[in-house]
Parts: sequence; C-alpha cells; structure tokens
Amino acid sequence: MVLQDYFLIFSGAAVCGLIVVLGLFSRITAIRVDNEKAQRIADAISEGAMAFLTEEYRLIVFAVAGVAAVLAYFFSPLSAAVFAIGSVLSLITGFLGMKAATLANVRTTMAAKNDGEHAAFLVALFGGGVMGFAVASFGLFGVGTLLYLFFDRPDFVMLLTSFGLGASLVAFFARIGGGIYTKSADVGADLVGKVEAGIPEDDPRNPAVIADNVGDCVGDTAGMGADIYESYIGALLSSIILAMATYGNSLTYATLPLMLAVFGLAGSVLGLLSSLVIKTNPAAMLRNATYVAIVMFLITSYYYLRFFDIEQTLYVSIFLGCVAGVVIGLITEHYTGGKPVEMIAQSSQSGAATNLIEGLAVGMESTVAPVVILSGIVLIANVYGGGLFGISLAAVAMLSTVGITMTVDAYGPIADNAGGIAEMSGFDPKVRKITDKLDALGNTTAAMGKGFAIGSALLTALALFSAYALEAGISGLNLLDPTILVGVFIGATIPFMVSALTMRSVGNAALQMVFEVRRQFKEIKGLMEGTAEPDYKQCVMISTKAALKEMLLPGIITVSLPIVIKYSLGVAALGGFLVGATVVGVMLALMMANAGGAWDNAKKYIEAGNLGGKGSSAHKAAVIGDTVGDPFKDTSGPALNILIKLMSVVALLLVLI
Repeated sequence: MVLQDYFLIFSGAAVCGLIVVLGLFSRITAIRVDNEKAQRIADAISEGAMAFLTEEYRLIVFAVAGVAAVLAYFFSPLSAAVFAIGSVLSLITGFLGMKAATLANVRTTMAAKNDGEHAAFLVALFGGGVMGFAVASFGLFGVGTLLYLFFDRPDFVMLLTSFGLGASLVAFFARIGGGIYTKSADVGADLVGKVEAGIPEDDPRNPAVIADNVGDCVGDTAGMGADIYESYIGALLSSIILAMATYGNSLTYATLPLMLAVFGLAGSVLGLLSSLVIKTNPAAMLRNATYVAIVMFLITSYYYLRFFDIEQTLYVSIFLGCVAGVVIGLITEHYTGGKPVEMIAQSSQSGAATNLIEGLAVGMESTVAPVVILSGIVLIANVYGGGLFGISLAAVAMLSTVGITMTVDAYGPIADNAGGIAEMSGFDPKVRKITDKLDALGNTTAAMGKGFAIGSALLTALALFSAYALEAGISGLNLLDPTILVGVFIGATIPFMVSALTMRSVGNAALQMVFEVRRQFKEIKGLMEGTAEPDYKQCVMISTKAALKEMLLPGIITVSLPIVIKYSLGVAALGGFLVGATVVGVMLALMMANAGGAWDNAKKYIEAGNLGGKGSSAHKAAVIGDTVGDPFKDTSGPALNILIKLMSVVALLLVLI
C-alpha cells in the first residue's frame, strides 16, 4: 500500500469513531428529564463545570501561545503550528467528554428512577463512551494526518514531537487543575458535612456539594481524558520514531503503530456493541466489553502481520502489551476492592491513625506486582519481541483499545454524579441504592483506569526515553560518572516536589472551602433545618480560583527543568534525569492511586452497614482516611503519569534543535 491508502484507512477509522461519539450523544439526549428539581441541580453542575473549563482553557491557551512562540523561534513556524494543533485536539477531547458527563449524569438518575438499574447503567456507559471514543478518534486522526503530510520531510521527527508536546502540556494542566478543583471541593464537603455536621454525602444542605459534583466532571472526566489522550499520542509517536530508526523509512513499519490503533478502535466499537447484546450484571458487562475489544484487536493484529509479511516476533510484544493491561487492572482491582480494603476498614475501629497506617502499607505493597510484571514484559519484548521497537509496540497495544477502556473509566464519575443528583432531588431511597451500586462499581473501574494509565505511562515513557537516546546518540549511561548520577538524583526528586506542590494546593484550597461551608452553616438561618438554600456558587468560585492559581507552578517546573539540566550538565545527565524521574514517578503514582482507592472503598465498605455503619467511630476514622486519599488518587498520583512523559517529550525536542 502507498501512503495515501494508509491515510484513507486512518481517517476512515477516525470518522467512524466520531460517528460513534455522535450516536452516543444522540442516545443520551433522547432521554427526557421530567423532574424540575433534578434538572435545576444538573444545570447548576453543568454551569459550574463550564465556568471552570472556560477559565482553565483561557490560561492554557496563553501557555500554549507562549510555547508556540518559542518553538517558532528555535525550530520553525510549522513546528509551532503542529504543536498548537496537538493542544487544540486535546482541549476539544476534554470538552466533549465533560459535556457528555454533564448531560448523562441527570439522565442516569432519571433512568434509575423510571426504568431501573440496567437502564441507568447503560446511560452512564454511553456518557463515558463519548470520552473514550473521542480520545481514540482524535488521536488517530491527528497522528495519521501528520504522517501523511510530512512523512518524507527531514524534520518529520521534530514535527511529531511538537504535536506530542501539545498533547502533553494540555494534559498536565488539565489533570492538575481538574484534580485540585475536584479534591478541594470533595475534602471541604466531607470534613464539614460528614465529620462536623453529621449530614449524609451529597446532602443539598451542604454548600460545597455542587462544587464536589462539578469536580467529578472536570477532574475525573475531562482531566482523565486528557491524561489518556496524551499517553495514546506519546505511545504512537515514540513507536513511529523507533520504527524509522530500526527499519529506515519503511512505510510498512512506520504505519504499524497506527494500524494497531485502527484495530483497537474497531475492537472498542465491537466491545461497546457487546454490552448491548450480552446482558448480565454491570460489572460483568464492563469486563466483557473490555475483553471482547482486546480479543478482536489481537486477532486482527495477528492476521495483519502475517498478510503483510511483518516480523512475527513483534506480535510477542503486542500480545504482552494487551496482557499487561488486563493483569495490572486485575491487580489494581484486588488492592482497591478486595481483601486489603476490608483490612483498612478493620483497622478503622481503633481510629484514624491506624486507618492511615494500613492504607499507606496497602499502597506501598501494591507497587510491587505491577512493576515486576512490567519489567518482565520489557525484558521479554526486548529479547523476543523486536527490541526497542517491540517495547514501544507493547505500549501501543496496551493503549490501542482506549476507546472502551476510557469508556469504562469515564463511566464512574457519571454514576457518582447521578447519586448526588438523586440525593439532592429527594428521590426515593431505592433510586439512591441503584446509583450507589453503580458508583461503587465506578470506584473500582476508576482505580483500574488509573492502574492502566500508570502502566501505559511506564511503557510510553520508556519508549520516549529510547527515542531520546537514539536522537541524542547515547548508547549507554555510566552511573559511575558523577554528572549522570547527579542527573538521576535530581530527576528522582521531581515527582516528590510536584506531589508536594499539588497536595499542598489541595490542602490550601480545602481549608478555604471548610471556612466557607462553616460560615454558611453559621450565618444562613434555616440551612441546617433545610428551610434555606446554601450559596453553591461561592464554593464553586473558591475551587475554581484555587485550582487555576495552583496549577501553574508545577507546569513551569516540569517544562523548565529538562532545559536547565541539558544546558548545565549535558545530554547524558539529562538522560539520567529522565531515568530517575521515571522510576520514582511510576512507584509514587502507583502507591498514591492504589492507597487512595483503597481508603475510599474502605469508607464505602463501612457505609454499607459493616463495622457499625454510618456515624460509627470506625466510619469517622474511615472518612479521615478517604480525605487523605482523595488528593492521592485524583490529583498528585495521576499528575505523575503525565509528568514523566512531558519531561521526556521536552527532552526529545531539545536534542532535535
């Protein structure tokens, strides 16, 4: 096939994916909201989400314009334009996902009220599907178009990297900004509402409850979507660069990562359709949809490699990448939904201190198995699966079915919002029971999604580092060289520094939220009795201002440090810097994500009626643990996935100057 034929396949698949997005939007909006109070609450959530996203995107656009000017000066105007396009596609993807979430949340509630659990589950799933298929479609179209237009140009690698930098920069700001927003509202709402006032979660008397629900949309949906989109782009571009380094300008191998993305998108569509045909319980349906997509992907990939006489050893890496995604998801499910959760809940009986100790222990222990498995896959792929190019294909394979895996992840925040709307609307407790069941499943899928994101981040960062080493002419790093060792140690400190900044940001913003909620409870007469309305907008404004203010410094540090290291210590030291940041970043991200998920589900385990249930001393201790775990799993941990890849992309661009 010639380049034009490949482009028709890539663009055709992307268009099909966008048709799925439109179809899902249509299915969601077709559901009538026949309750005025529920619609009013949903409108407040939507308005808050749009207000935050508008302000956040305005700041991001300024940052993108500044970086584009630098690229235009040091590289070329075309490089700046490609960078801007990569940024815009990421922004559009996040916006579509957030819009779908704010439409689907209230309709999930109405489906639970009028038609039962299965109908509510499907609405939440379709809402998440918009995010999943938008990520896959825009990513495939963007990289495919670059390959079609610029493959024969000598600056093709630089243009690819510029596009990836756009996706990474937007993802970093979106993830941190959204994460600070959602957790400052969540922590503030829980500390005053649950612990001090003793009122239920999502109680309409709590002034921070709307801000909390807005946070689910902007942090867990739009932020997570930008995160996975960035991983998807990074895996594709690094694999293409390594293919060209290994096989020259062979079109067959350079297009292989994108063809795998096409097969993954097709498998994701089939997985989504299977959820409509194979009707079991929601948990089984989510798993089945993922497995159907992966099996479809593996079959089509195998026959494609055979038909076009591509090295069969590469299939080993492709297969291993898929297996790694499933296994890491199952390990994450164990630590955030299995026996370790019960152990944390049991420890809560003796107070918050033992809850925190057990949660930290679970988080630390949970890093071992995923890293050992990923290390084994890297070794096997390197020896038997095509070397560095094979390792990069493992990352592509893990992310290829992003359409359905992101759907499963984005489903969770929608179900969570639906429960809040049911509570605030005063619906029958049976409705809240349905949404709580869907929300509990969503917590597990979200934790699995975070594990998946971290696993793919490790493989993608390794592929990007390999591309950096090739372009920089580095064949090895001598750890006895003090300069390189200094680079490793400095790199290892960066995940801790960024985590400290983001944790402190959540703490500072949550403190403002606590003061505001306390003020309203004290000054608004009749609020606790339910005869007066709280000022929801003031809490939304507090979270918005705090998030936008606090997200800038981590971004500046992440982009500027690779530049400082390269020009002060050299390219080899920068290689050591990336190694240190990647190793520590992956470990810390896994620990934070899994500890946070386990603390959250331990609280829900007690709230289900175990160990004294709601209001017990164990429950109060578990709420404290969950409050600490919130920024762990939704702000600092996820930010590290993007951190290690963003620094790798910046480093790669630096050696192309």
